[in-house]
Amino acid sequence: MPADLTPDPAHESHVTDDQAPADDVDQASQAPSTGPSIAPSTAISSAGRVGAGQPRRSRSRDAFDNPPRPTQVWKPTGVRRKEVLKALGIFQRATADQLWRMLRPQDRHDRITRDTLNALKDSGLVRVETRLESGHQLWVLTEKGHKEAKLLLPKNVRISALRKLEFDDEGRPVEADGYDEHAAAVTSTAAVLAGAGFGTPLSWQTEIGHKLPYGYTQYADLTMRAPDAGVPAMLLEVDRVTEPVDDLVAKLRRYTEWFELLAPKADKDKAQMTRGAAVHDFRLWSRLYPATGREGYVPVAFVFTGKTKAQRESRMQRLEQAARRYFAGEPYPGQAAGITAVDYHQAVPVVVTELERITANPAGAAGKVWRRLGRDEWQTLREALDNHDGDRLYAVQWKQARQRQAEREAAEREAQRPVCTRCGAKFTDDRWDSIRRYSWRSEGDDLCEPCAKESVARAEAERVAQRQVEDVAAADTAAAAETSKAWGLFRRRG
Repeated sequence: MPADLTPDPAHESHVTDDQAPADDVDQASQAPSTGPSIAPSTAISSAGRVGAGQPRRSRSRDAFDNPPRPTQVWKPTGVRRKEVLKALGIFQRATADQLWRMLRPQDRHDRITRDTLNALKDSGLVRVETRLESGHQLWVLTEKGHKEAKLLLPKNVRISALRKLEFDDEGRPVEADGYDEHAAAVTSTAAVLAGAGFGTPLSWQTEIGHKLPYGYTQYADLTMRAPDAGVPAMLLEVDRVTEPVDDLVAKLRRYTEWFELLAPKADKDKAQMTRGAAVHDFRLWSRLYPATGREGYVPVAFVFTGKTKAQRESRMQRLEQAARRYFAGEPYPGQAAGITAVDYHQAVPVVVTELERITANPAGAAGKVWRRLGRDEWQTLREALDNHDGDRLYAVQWKQARQRQAEREAAEREAQRPVCTRCGAKFTDDRWDSIRRYSWRSEGDDLCEPCAKESVARAEAERVAQRQVEDVAAADTAAAAETSKAWGLFRRRG
């Protein structure tokens, strides 16, 4: 089954024709629609949008795109014409439903988009290449439209190849049959993401090559740039559950190898010595893609669609198990210190989702429809890409580890702190430092500062008292000597 976002038209509800047109659409009164069917499609969001353009099974092929009664037609403006031309220039082929969801998700239905396509068809700029099994008309650029789209697109945006019209032997146009289900899923993925605010059609690129030194080029199905949504760049791979899981793992391996390529003229020795975020300054990818704003390489998203829900879930689990080496990151040094943070600087952030999950969610791609490999919960894309266990956690845990280390060292120091042998008080830091300043021990080193001062004062008082006693004794001795001398002279005279 093609990755079609619109269910069976037989089960769709109708939309009234008295809805107000958009601000950039001119209203033509009471003219029959020249666009595809105006039967509304199923809404894809809680805003209540409904689509048009899907057939009723009971109608003949010729009457497929005409309403059963006259309706209003919205005359498309030049702005809408240009945006459709540019979108087809990038994506090559698309249905009106896909273009509506991609370019004008705020519209209530795709009728204005279909009228724009028919206006461009009348001008010879687009044509219907084929009608898909789902009933949708597949639109492509004509050679004239391809030239005009090339002029409208910025020079840094690659225009897709022209789908040339083929003719049979009798000169009649031949409907093309080269639009496969994978191409439909890729365009539908871009449509639902752009409709949810992830970039604009001009911020998308298809089949961007990443050339490896051994000659292989890894092409990304989609390259998204949505800085306003917090995703400066992301590579998307759309998988219809048809490739072997080993092929998906090989894609991640080749992306990793490409991310590790050095930029031209980069200093290899300095690059090998650099750690953390600074290593990317030497890498080729940082010259081609904007900084991610997070640790790690440019994120890669796998969008699964088709088969059953159980098969898609099994595929995501097997991919997670087999590709862990590329997205898991490395432990930071210091695990023994209680640091559980992960170094993602040289890892590929990988997220997965399902096209069916996106379309079933009221918030679409902006809802909790993304899962980061290595995690269990479904999150918004910004939450899934956020490294809550990366650098920020490391900074917190490193600070806590240093604090615990300081506390251990303080406890060990406190256990070694001397205690005064006289009063039992612990030494102050100054007192402890003063006795450790010298390699020899002196009397009183086992006393705290107050007790040491008291001991010194007591010793000084004792020395003063002793000197006083000695001075008195000396005075007495001198006096006795003088007396004895006086008595000696008196005896000699007598």
